[in-house]
Amino acid sequence: MLSRIALQRGQSALVRRLRPSAATRPTVQAPRRTLISAPKAGDGPLLERRPDRELPDINPRTHWSRTLPIFLVLVGGASIAIFNYQKLSSPVVAGTLYALRTNPRARELLGDEIYFNAQIPWIGGGMNQLHGRIDIHFKVKGTRAVGVMRFVSTRPTPRGMFETTEWSLEMEDGTKVDLLTEGGDPFKGGVLGPGLDVDDDEEERSSAAATRGYRQMPK
Repeated sequence: MLSRIALQRGQSALVRRLRPSAATRPTVQAPRRTLISAPKAGDGPLLERRPDRELPDINPRTHWSRTLPIFLVLVGGASIAIFNYQKLSSPVVAGTLYALRTNPRARELLGDEIYFNAQIPWIGGGMNQLHGRIDIHFKVKGTRAVGVMRFVSTRPTPRGMFETTEWSLEMEDGTKVDLLTEGGDPFKGGVLGPGLDVDDDEEERSSAAATRGYRQMPK
């Protein structure tokens, strides 16, 4: 009986010696899965869904200090172009250019085929026909020379006629010609704007007031 117990203890002691301890046992690390970066702009469509894909940033950093000045420059340039086109398409500019073409003194200095100097001309100055102020200048050219034409016209009273105070042509060499004194005012007679005859207007308003409320017969 004692020999059997001693034999069992000897076997258990031998097994403990042969078994490696926790300190000497090699540690095995589990493989770590890395995250795949989130798709960026321009990467194309996602062809598969992966659980290990990194989530995109929901708070992208926008550099307003870089984009805001560019936006303001674009808006300012577009506004300037729109106002210049509005002045370019005005009948005042077309009328002054036609008068310059038919002026003998201007044709003598510039030559034939008088037109704008640039394909997209810049109309300088201001134009406010509602308040009766016109002050514009732009470059013109002909077959002989290039110059700058300036036209200034004002309306003293709200229902008065426009009065031209300056119509000149300045050449590249500095020579300035007063077309208003040499050729006269080509717009005399209210061609430029709403220069209405006050007496005729009063007569029309009185006749309209007299027939107000009555059915008018067709003429």
